[in-house]
Amino acid sequence: MYEMNAFILILFMVAVGALIGGVTNHLAIKMLFRPYRAYYIGKFRIPFTPGLIPRRRDELAVSMGKTVVDHLLTPDSLQKKLLNPAFKGETVKWLKAELTPIFQSETPIEEWLEELNIPVNTMMIHDTLDKWIETKVIETRLSYANRSLGETIPLDWKEKAEEKIPEIVTMIAGKAEDYFTSPEGKAKVKVMIDDFLKERGMLGNMLGMFLGNTSVADKVQPEIVKFIKHPGTQEILLNLIRSEWEKLQEKTVGELTGSFSDEALVSSVQSYAKRTLKIGEFFARPLGSVLSRHEETFFNKLLPAWVDRGTDLLGRKLPGVMEKMNLQEIVQEQVSSFSVGRLEELVLGISKREFKMITYLGALLGGIIGIIQGIFALMIG
Repeated sequence: MYEMNAFILILFMVAVGALIGGVTNHLAIKMLFRPYRAYYIGKFRIPFTPGLIPRRRDELAVSMGKTVVDHLLTPDSLQKKLLNPAFKGETVKWLKAELTPIFQSETPIEEWLEELNIPVNTMMIHDTLDKWIETKVIETRLSYANRSLGETIPLDWKEKAEEKIPEIVTMIAGKAEDYFTSPEGKAKVKVMIDDFLKERGMLGNMLGMFLGNTSVADKVQPEIVKFIKHPGTQEILLNLIRSEWEKLQEKTVGELTGSFSDEALVSSVQSYAKRTLKIGEFFARPLGSVLSRHEETFFNKLLPAWVDRGTDLLGRKLPGVMEKMNLQEIVQEQVSSFSVGRLEELVLGISKREFKMITYLGALLGGIIGIIQGIFALMIG
């Protein structure tokens, strides 16, 4: 009977000790957060209100900010991550996956620009180009109006033009020879001789009857060709063209363009520029048709090089960037802005299992103390 009472006593002591230990630890954990605010009886604040974390939330925010900056998000740790070859490789791989659809896009360039809110389209460029050409043409015309063509044309242009004069003479002589040796040229010579003889009246008729029109044309045509091929003729033509070229250079730009109105000249240049540039056709093309030819070079050479340089540059600038960002203040402000309930959720979400173990440990220690108390009670009794 004595042993049964002793066992019940020890068991009771263990249950009470475990209950007290578990409840005490659980209550202590709760008191870290609860109550959320202070309670008063009259002017006197009830002890342990609010809980430890609500009461010292500002200190906790400062401490967390300092911990994050000094031990978690340090410049050295982030630099190591940025300069890690594996990280660079993953960055290139990610960028390639994101950019590949763009390089293969069938969407017109103009739609891409609209989607990106870039105010560039065919009409806008045409308007800008028209205004720029109008301004430049008028300014240029006014600026060069009183200057001679020789002063306006660059020296190398004049040298090239003078070098081309002999070629022009040769070309003109060749074209003339080809014409007068052709059936059309022979027919033209015959018509000219007929007209010549008719203008001479009776003398012409007598000469024509005596020689015969065809005979005269056949004899004159080879002489015309000989005249054209004669070096003296080509020299005359050469001197004539050079003389006209010299006279042309002495004329002012205003004299040469005087017959053109500003509106006509501007319109002509604008039309030529639009036909040459084909801006509308370019913006109507799919973006992929423009980028695809550069896809291999971009992904295999340019992109890895840019990522490498970008991460190196960011790594060097990172300490200064982090200092200007003031991460400690950011973390501090964020923690301070959290409600106490939100802080409790964050802490319990991370350490819920550990807090349970503390509660169980309290119950275990309480039970052990209960056994010891029960043994002492039996010994004293």
